[in-house]
Amino acid sequence: MTADVTGAAPETAAASAVDQDAVDQDALDAEVLEADPEQVRVRKEKRERLLEAGREPYPVAVPVTTTITQVRATHADLETGAETDDVVGVAGRVMHLRNTGKLCFVSIADGDGLTLQVMLSLAEVGAERLADFKADVDLGDFLFAHGRVVRSRRGELSIMADSWQLAAKALRPLPTLHKETSEETRVRRRYLDLIARPEARRMVRVRAGVVRSLRESFHRRGYVEVETPILQSQPGGASARPFRTHMNAFDADLSLRIATELYLKQAVVGGVERVFEIGRQFRNEGVDSSHSPEFSSLEAYQAWTDYRGIATLTRELIQEAALSVFDTTEVTLADGSPYDIGGEWPWLSLYGSVSDALGEEITAQTPMATLLAVAQRLDIDLDGVRALTPGKVVEEIFEHLVGDHLVAPTFVHDYPVDTSPLVRAHRSTPGVVEKWDLYVRGFELGTGYSELVDPVVQRERFEAQALLAAAGDPEAMRVDEDFLRAVEHALPPMGGMGMGIDRLLMALTGLGIRETILFPLVRPQA
Repeated sequence: MTADVTGAAPETAAASAVDQDAVDQDALDAEVLEADPEQVRVRKEKRERLLEAGREPYPVAVPVTTTITQVRATHADLETGAETDDVVGVAGRVMHLRNTGKLCFVSIADGDGLTLQVMLSLAEVGAERLADFKADVDLGDFLFAHGRVVRSRRGELSIMADSWQLAAKALRPLPTLHKETSEETRVRRRYLDLIARPEARRMVRVRAGVVRSLRESFHRRGYVEVETPILQSQPGGASARPFRTHMNAFDADLSLRIATELYLKQAVVGGVERVFEIGRQFRNEGVDSSHSPEFSSLEAYQAWTDYRGIATLTRELIQEAALSVFDTTEVTLADGSPYDIGGEWPWLSLYGSVSDALGEEITAQTPMATLLAVAQRLDIDLDGVRALTPGKVVEEIFEHLVGDHLVAPTFVHDYPVDTSPLVRAHRSTPGVVEKWDLYVRGFELGTGYSELVDPVVQRERFEAQALLAAAGDPEAMRVDEDFLRAVEHALPPMGGMGMGIDRLLMALTGLGIRETILFPLVRPQA
């Protein structure tokens, strides 16, 4: 069933005042080649000195009593210059450091990026501990501070520390936070990206919120979430090249799954009439701004509905996720532009839209020679298309003329039968199947079907795919006897859908796929 659901706008790094130990991005990249940079050497010496003095640079725990968020919420209205008797213990990463004689200022940040100033004075902590602070603490360290909550004379909410302790010593410096780093560096060292950019931390929470909303939406509708095998003896459910591996215990060659469809349908055979799974898929294919070889997808199947009903479900899932995370269906993309996903979405015929764009009628019966002539006239390169069929040519023409230009969410429906081997034939139009692809901002976000439930026709489709595989198409499916045996016990009429989670985040944020995945796969460095 599953089509292309794998799933870049530039962002600006957050500005922040950093003075001590900050290095530029060129220096960070140089660390790959340099075994022991100078700043790393100095920090390691500090670690050794702390251990020799009996002070633990990595304690098991520190006595935190209050989060930075709680301090800010509780004392938001504290006036400038005011002091309180509220004594707290807080901890965070050192993001800014200023040592000025008898009074030191340090800004610490929590996991949400909220900061709080800590003031260390000679009168409060004593000469020895103030000297220790100046000698031991660097940018990037985790610091614990205990003291009273105050508002400084400059209006900064602060902790007037009476004691402090290193919570974890950073051996490597932070990047320069006011300089924008490249996307390549951000994805290779996501931990630095999370430290430096509020946008990166926000994406982690946005993604979690979207996935949580999807699950809650399914649960409200009576769907059951299941888990299906990742290691499979025969990958199926999509036209894609799998990753291969070997299982020593069984002495068997296996593949990482490319889709979850075939197992989920077997659950429906067994009586789980509404079923879904959110999980990782693996396709040994190309990598670009909208494709990742390892990606997260959603697949769902519902008995007693068709591709129209499953389209309504998909639209509602996406709109409910936007409302849950952003409180609106008019989201703001990374470039600042608004994007409205509210209301009903258009329903566009694939063959009809191609015919309108060409000014001549194209149907499922149009001869291959005519389609090839159209493709040649439009200068569409078909050399890289494997096992060329009339349906594949029509889809290439559609992408060129229509698909790449669909900005508003649009259901493109009724696809060629030769490109959708697991889909039910259209009830009234010969040569096409009851399938839609959802296009959002010019790319495919998801796909849905009236599912093929006739085991005889399903076997014929599998056998046709097997011939393509024998002819050298690495993406063609094989005959899956286990799945056919299950379907022969009868599948009810049903609709199914698949959607890339990463691409859904792309649609809602305007970012590239590597920005929406926390730790994307990248080419190994030399």
